[in-house]
Amino acid sequence: MRLIEVKTKKEAKEFIRLHTELYKNEKAWIRPLDKDIEGVFHPETNKTFNHGECIRWILKKGDKTIGRVAAFINHKTAEKDNDQPTGGMGFFECIDDQEAANMLMDACRDWLKEKGMEAMDGPINFGDRDKWWGLLTEGHDLEPIYQCNYHFPYYKQLFENYGFQVYFSHLTFIRNTFDPFHPRIMKKSEILHQDPDYSFEHLKLSNFEKYTQDIIKVYNKAWVNHDGVAEISDAQVEVIVKQLKPIIDEKIIWLAYYKDEPVAFYINIPEVNQIFKYVNGKLDTIGKLKFLWHKWRKTNKKMLGLVFGVVPEHQGKGLDGALIMATAQMVQKDYKRYPTLEINGIGDFNRKMIIVVKQVGGEIKKVHSTYRYLFDREKPFEKMKYIG
Repeated sequence: MRLIEVKTKKEAKEFIRLHTELYKNEKAWIRPLDKDIEGVFHPETNKTFNHGECIRWILKKGDKTIGRVAAFINHKTAEKDNDQPTGGMGFFECIDDQEAANMLMDACRDWLKEKGMEAMDGPINFGDRDKWWGLLTEGHDLEPIYQCNYHFPYYKQLFENYGFQVYFSHLTFIRNTFDPFHPRIMKKSEILHQDPDYSFEHLKLSNFEKYTQDIIKVYNKAWVNHDGVAEISDAQVEVIVKQLKPIIDEKIIWLAYYKDEPVAFYINIPEVNQIFKYVNGKLDTIGKLKFLWHKWRKTNKKMLGLVFGVVPEHQGKGLDGALIMATAQMVQKDYKRYPTLEINGIGDFNRKMIIVVKQVGGEIKKVHSTYRYLFDREKPFEKMKYIG
């Protein structure tokens, strides 16, 4: 087995091509767009390079590629914990062979140690947590959402045999959007909707810039104190907006205001993997035509609960439930386009949010686990701290 650093276009193509070979017989797997994976590794398309660095490898046996992995450091988050600077590894794919997996993981460990890191999390993204984050440990029979990891069940053993331990997990809840809500969340929502200081409205594309800035304000107050989450910049938002704008449905993105100041948001988007599964990873001319055809036909019947945000001083007041109910009012009564809601990325450390989502309804159908490996094997392992 030979480990090769990806430097040439040919090696980059092999890096991309590997998952198409590994998963070609997996019914639930949806091939990611090639440009989305490759875009992670170029400064022109990934602004994390402004404050980070990255390397990737493929693993070959003879002439055949049998594994791949990337290692990276996001300096905005790596040094947040000065006690234990932590890098990342991700985009891991491998045949069911522990020796091969160990070679890939060793490469990441050694590179990160040389850079002054003392631990590595994986498999994660070289960028934000909203994509390519965590190892799929439950829900292998379900299709992945857009830019969300899908893995073979045996990967769990490869990681744990190496010595990785679960740092935290992201939970995915799925529910029928027309099912009734828990009475408690409905009552909280009614109370807030009667308070004249609070107002609720959905995003309007005609005033898109204003709503974008409101979301940034809430996000940077609500999320930056969470472990591993950095403040979001206008440049990062510009990239996200450019990706999302073609598929945004303004009626399922809601914001809350207190005395006209933004205090919370609830972002849903159409789950575009339900369209991208028809393009086979290629958004070329034919792929774009297929995308437009399915968008026009409204073949996608699933919406994705992407992210909540409530500023600290308004947390615990039922704002999350009020936003959900405002969205539900639109989806259940006036806009019956999406019968399925998938709420993705709820951290198992976020007890408050889990309670809210359970009141919303649905069941945990997928789990993505973020593993951590300590380079000092004698050091005690600590899981992500609970909040709420």
